Amino acid sequence: MITMKDIVLEGHPVLEQVAEEVTLPPSKENKDILAEMLQFLKYSQDSEMADKYKLRAGVGIAAPQLGISKRMFAVHFEDLDGKTYSDGYFNPKIISHSVEQTFLSGGEGCLSVEREVPGYVPRYARVTISATNLAGKQVKLRLRGYAAVVFQHELDHLNGVMFYNHINKQDPFFIPENAKPCDILEDK
Repeated sequence: MITMKDIVLEGHPVLEQVAEEVTLPPSKENKDILAEMLQFLKYSQDSEMADKYKLRAGVGIAAPQLGISKRMFAVHFEDLDGKTYSDGYFNPKIISHSVEQTFLSGGEGCLSVEREVPGYVPRYARVTISATNLAGKQVKLRLRGYAAVVFQHELDHLNGVMFYNHINKQDPFFIPENAKPCDILEDK
């Protein structure tokens, strides 16, 4: 079982590296790790389990956050429309994205960052991602708003990028011209 002690913190070199592609079909070991990552997220959002094992709640976790330089991550969350995303992905990549940007009005957090980092993190408002899921199926996901933000945050981990690298250094709360907060975004 993954606990907070397994998560590497900012400054660890693996978080600054581009992770390696996972050989497909994935090995049993890689599938087991990814399944454990998904289980960690579920436990982290279950108040009883989170209290028992002292877990910080997370909606996504990438293999580099466990010190494993492989292109895989898991997500477990519900978007603002009530759609649930709960799966693990191997070799995910953005195959298209919008020009329009979005951001979370409360900023972003990260299981590998144990401090508040104020500021807006501009992201694409819509992305299409291709990946192989935990069941071994090739999937294409069209994501927008909050879901797009979560997936881009995890994808960044696979490319050695931390969320705060996107925050404007001179003006952390600068809003790009073509950006709206996704927590109030109403693009149907």
